[in-house]
Amino acid sequence: MNHQNFLAFITSSIFIVGLASGCSSNSTNATLISGLKPTDNSNFAPNAIQGQNTPVNAPFKLAGKVFNIQDSFVLKGFDAVAYFQQGKAIPGNDNFTYKWQNVNWRFSTAENRNLFMKNPEKYAPQYGGFCAWAVSRGYTAPIDPNAWKIVNGKLYLNVNLDTQKRWEKDIPGNIQKADQNWPGIAQKIRR
Repeated sequence: MNHQNFLAFITSSIFIVGLASGCSSNSTNATLISGLKPTDNSNFAPNAIQGQNTPVNAPFKLAGKVFNIQDSFVLKGFDAVAYFQQGKAIPGNDNFTYKWQNVNWRFSTAENRNLFMKNPEKYAPQYGGFCAWAVSRGYTAPIDPNAWKIVNGKLYLNVNLDTQKRWEKDIPGNIQKADQNWPGIAQKIRR
């Protein structure tokens, strides 16, 4: 067994143990994205979920945009505008939803929903709401809505707080890598 297969085996085993222990999300939209994996194993983040043969929540495929849909909503139903307006992650409310790019968005207030409706591109997360660290490494991972940062007016999320700390060590470099990787990743998801 070569090094890459061994890492995939260990990662899958840890993930399965986590599922058996009840550490999974409550999402019912699981799928496999087999073509997405780290391009350089030396950069594999052990706390992130490797994209190869790992169940992740289903991305929504659209000609122009690809979004990470978890629990039927982008951002796991958290309010995209709240990151900018309130400076924190706030769960959305079922009374304040909006459909943009044919996917569902949830907001904590009518005011935040209305701001999003006026300028959704301003508030939508980068890389379709997938983990910024993973995209910078050439694969996808789900997000923790509490692992976020706004950089130059754009919202970036990560799979967990430990991964976010690694991402923050070189924000400009990681954004540059992710910006280069995202078109190819989005293309693979669209297939």
